[in-house]
Amino acid sequence: MKRPANPEALNCPNCGGAVMSDRTQCEFCKSRLKTVGCPSCLGLMFLGAKFCKHCGKKVTAVSVVEEKETGSCPRCKLPLHLIEVGDVRIRECAKCGGFWSGNETFETICANSEQQEAVLGFIGSEAHPHAHPAVISYVPCPDCSHLMNRSNFARTSGIIIDMCREHGIWFDADELPKIITFINGGGMSRAREKEKAELEYQRSRLREEERRLVMMERRSGGGRFDNTGTNSTGSFIKSVIDLFFN
Repeated sequence: MKRPANPEALNCPNCGGAVMSDRTQCEFCKSRLKTVGCPSCLGLMFLGAKFCKHCGKKVTAVSVVEEKETGSCPRCKLPLHLIEVGDVRIRECAKCGGFWSGNETFETICANSEQQEAVLGFIGSEAHPHAHPAVISYVPCPDCSHLMNRSNFARTSGIIIDMCREHGIWFDADELPKIITFINGGGMSRAREKEKAELEYQRSRLREEERRLVMMERRSGGGRFDNTGTNSTGSFIKSVIDLFFN
């Protein structure tokens, strides 16, 4: 279901005055306004409203937090806005619709279905008009300015995100909704099962390699092997360790 294309009258969450949904400032109290979608019916509402005027459902509190040090969008180089959605805080680029999330915040979103619903409602259901095209490029972390690593979320999702191990994750306009959809569709469970199967396969290979080495030692009368065999085994064990810890 998509949001209505035409502007409609809504109530300012600060003063209650009637304001058209395409306005960015209340005509009466001059407060800044932003439209979002109701998590239940996707009807338009202003950021900060406590109830949806369309379906009447109480919504998770969303508010803009005034803070000076929020960093800049790694794509647009414009200041990010700090948004509080329920129990988490994320930073948004008003131009391209991208989001910055701290690592702990992202873990909270992934683990909490109500928080996922609130974030989806805030982000909305339509593509952002100024979203950056999907191109392969490395972008800087908003907090430390170091170039971030690109990573396939959960290794199987096909959603490539930009990660700073120390500070957080950057999501282009459509990536966070895609990740939430992936999680809700059982993607994480499938990814864990695939990883377990891969680990078991590697353990099986390691056991076979150990048996092969024992047989070789017996046939050689307990002597040492040549460097080729040892190096091969060492490389294999290293690959198993990398699988466990990377």
